[in-house]
Amino acid sequence: MSNEILKLENVEKNYDEQTESLHIIRNLNLSVKEGEFISILGRSGSGKSTLLNIMGLLDKADSGKIYIEGKEVESLSDVEKDEIKNKMLGFVFQFHYLLPEFTALENVMLPALISNNRNKKEVEKDAKELLRLVGLEQRVLHKPSQLSGGEKQRVAIARAMINKPKILLADEPTGNLDEETSEVIFDILKDINKKNNQTIIVVTHSKDLAQISDRQLYLKKGILE
Repeated sequence: MSNEILKLENVEKNYDEQTESLHIIRNLNLSVKEGEFISILGRSGSGKSTLLNIMGLLDKADSGKIYIEGKEVESLSDVEKDEIKNKMLGFVFQFHYLLPEFTALENVMLPALISNNRNKKEVEKDAKELLRLVGLEQRVLHKPSQLSGGEKQRVAIARAMINKPKILLADEPTGNLDEETSEVIFDILKDINKKNNQTIIVVTHSKDLAQISDRQLYLKKGILE
């Protein structure tokens, strides 16, 4: 039995501008195994974030097929697609997007309270454990304004993990952080990958982050190399 968790088959994506059509993704194919840590590098504007958004069902390909755990996504209903996004996919972005009025703990809990019927105490217990995992057990009741940039990003990683996603997608997770703080984030991602057999796909400009992944891919002229 295959342990392929994500597959892209002949995926294409174009953006039409006033004077020309930009061919961002060209006949792209990719197979990702469960538990793999993959980094995608490329020049600014190469379409890395677009590709990640297509994988995460935040954007739609113009053609081609996407399979998640063997299910061809486009054949699913909107409700089924939303269920995959909520339960199977976790997202970490360059900007943390934490809600300023909520504590770190509340920010982590929120996606689970919104998307499923889990007991609040159970969600709180899981959220505290995730904050411990990212080294923030002493900052649980702090609000975003009381946290450093790196701490906010760690809260964002914990929040992305609260629904126990099969695939964690990270878009330039260290893009706004200094080198030392970036290394902390790298270590956390690698730790999550190894301890949980967590599939991680990260878009990054950082060759240092890419080096800790299992596989490095380069997006060039819409094709992965």
